[in-house]
Amino acid sequence: MAGSDPNPHYIEFRHVDKTFDRPVLVDVNFHVSAGETVAIIGRSGVGKSVTLSHLMGFLKPDSGRVIVAHEDITGMRESELRRIRRKVTMVFQSGALFDSLTVAENVLFSLELREDYDEQNKEDVVNGLLQMVDIAEARDVYPADLSTGFKRSVAIARALAAQPQCILYDEPTTMVDPIMSGHLGDLMLRLKRQLKLTSVVVTHDLDLMYKVADRVVFLYEGRVIYFGPVADLAQSYHPHIREFLELDRVA
Repeated sequence: MAGSDPNPHYIEFRHVDKTFDRPVLVDVNFHVSAGETVAIIGRSGVGKSVTLSHLMGFLKPDSGRVIVAHEDITGMRESELRRIRRKVTMVFQSGALFDSLTVAENVLFSLELREDYDEQNKEDVVNGLLQMVDIAEARDVYPADLSTGFKRSVAIARALAAQPQCILYDEPTTMVDPIMSGHLGDLMLRLKRQLKLTSVVVTHDLDLMYKVADRVVFLYEGRVIYFGPVADLAQSYHPHIREFLELDRVA
């Protein structure tokens, strides 16, 4: 983007505040450049998922500005947000799959409105995506028969079918075993490198953070207490960051 562009970053929070029964986000500032992966970490209840909801336009800030896909979405109507959501998609922690559809049909769902694809194109895209996320053998299986980790892989394939510029991941490795956690991390890294996707990852999993993220946002009581390169996080002297990293090492 040109240096004079008012929104040079793909995603940006500018002095965002949000209060429900208590302050959840307090003067939050961070940005994500195109093609970059930023992890948002911190203990439960510090505002990580609320941040993702703002990026999707599900929530509006009480004050501040939210930039997504180089556009200020803060005051956008729902009809305008639908256009943004064609560029930015989210992989929910639950997977949010349709239980009555097979794996292949779940992925195909994202393609149904694509008038530029005929039925053979759609079938080819579904097969290609299932191979990309290493679940081609499960194409005719229903979600109820899949593990949590495989459901996340299907959700990622379905998100990719929409050909987004950016993916938001909500706790992608929660409740999966270490082997599947490593697999999902490898998949996310591969998508970043091959497709040049911009991404934001909310996670408790520091192994995942170190594997896929370029920079990290550390939230504590709704405030950003660290925003910078992942490699520099361990050098922080902030007591809450030191405690968080130490507890992870013990675990």
